[in-house]
Amino acid sequence: MLLERIYDEDLSHASYFIGCQATGDAIVIDPSRDISAYLELAEAKGLRITHVTETHIHADFLSGTRELADSTGAIAHLSGEGGADWQYGYEGERLADGDTITVGKLMLRVVHTPGHTPEHLSFLLTDTATAEEPGFMFTGDFVFVGDLGRPDLLDEAAGGVDTRFDGARQLYESLRGKLLPLPDYVQLLPAHGAGSACGKALGSVPTTTVGYERSFSWWGHHLAAGDEQGFIDELLDGQPDAPSYFGRMKRQNLEGPAILGPQSVLPELSVTAVREGLANASVTVIDTRDQHDVHAGTVRDAINIPAWNKPAVHAGWVLDPESDPRPLVLLADGSDTAHHLRNHLIRVGIDTAEGYVTATDGLPAAVPDLVGPEDLDSTDYEMLLDVRNTSEFAQGTIPGAQQLSAGRVLWHQDRLPVSGTIVSFCQSGVRNSVASSALRRAGHRVIELEGSYLRWQAAQQKQGLQMQ
Repeated sequence: MLLERIYDEDLSHASYFIGCQATGDAIVIDPSRDISAYLELAEAKGLRITHVTETHIHADFLSGTRELADSTGAIAHLSGEGGADWQYGYEGERLADGDTITVGKLMLRVVHTPGHTPEHLSFLLTDTATAEEPGFMFTGDFVFVGDLGRPDLLDEAAGGVDTRFDGARQLYESLRGKLLPLPDYVQLLPAHGAGSACGKALGSVPTTTVGYERSFSWWGHHLAAGDEQGFIDELLDGQPDAPSYFGRMKRQNLEGPAILGPQSVLPELSVTAVREGLANASVTVIDTRDQHDVHAGTVRDAINIPAWNKPAVHAGWVLDPESDPRPLVLLADGSDTAHHLRNHLIRVGIDTAEGYVTATDGLPAAVPDLVGPEDLDSTDYEMLLDVRNTSEFAQGTIPGAQQLSAGRVLWHQDRLPVSGTIVSFCQSGVRNSVASSALRRAGHRVIELEGSYLRWQAAQQKQGLQMQ
């Protein structure tokens, strides 16, 4: 048996490639829409992808199940659980609790594990060539290392009303009836790691076991004591902000993501063509550099999405291809960076990258407004905006600041002043540069706090020492 974990640091997303070397068949679980890694691995290992499946209707990235099945001819297996509202809108073999998928000498047993979502499945894997019982469970967003999938995303991202309480009770029952009866040695392989917004305290370790989670997880003692209400209260408390693009991902994954097919090479565009596109507002420029380069000068109305710092996540925050389908022009240092970003954009359903340019010369210029912490008190502004998460805000902020996370601010502009200046900040400046560039493009006057909260803290500490 071959088992490979393919991890996307951008989206904190793990997918799994499992192959039977005896027959040459393979299955992929929870694939990304950028399917190149699976195709390359299959070719390198001499395997053919014959099956593809996913644990649930994801909210944080666009699924590659449909794309991979179309590319390889593999059978797509989709959950048939969860009721009428949670049935996929595209073709695939429907799975129910207790069903099996056979991949050569490998057998995956389907386990319905609702809670995070109503249709959620996990997969118990048995290598029948060497064992009679399963040794691995692919848990999706059911059980993470040290945490559980949050049951409130349907409220936060899919228009639900108080579904979190039923979800929490379902999660308790799924743990009690489906996970804890398994032997301690069964390895758990989740779909996300640290940094994902699908839970509040995910570990960085790739895998865990039933026994370890039973003994040491925060939820283990609640299950051992039969304390359902204590479990629900702790589970729902302190969940992170859900980015607004999660709603679009959930809907598109339910309906079926558009099939991309083989990706073409992005062309380098002429400055003349891009200038004309900007003049008639028919293109959007994405500045792929870090915030320090952007602060030195960028293209007017460009949106900052750093190519090498979680670009898919940041793009999801500030681009909505449904309401604004204009082609994207990438300001990048070359072809490699442009293609890297394009391949990450498609993971969150942004398919409109048209080409790239490598310099700002000849394009309308802009320099973002900045203010240092030492000048904040003398700056005239209407709103001090903290674009960090609520948990960060609760731990301390600048006096007078209002919180609206970078992943939600573009969808809640009604909470921003209609006119007047906004001074915005995050922890170190990356998220702030992304969000503020998009707010400027939307017509707001935004000044970025240079160095953001960390520099403000340092200035306060220095001032305190000087006064002693």
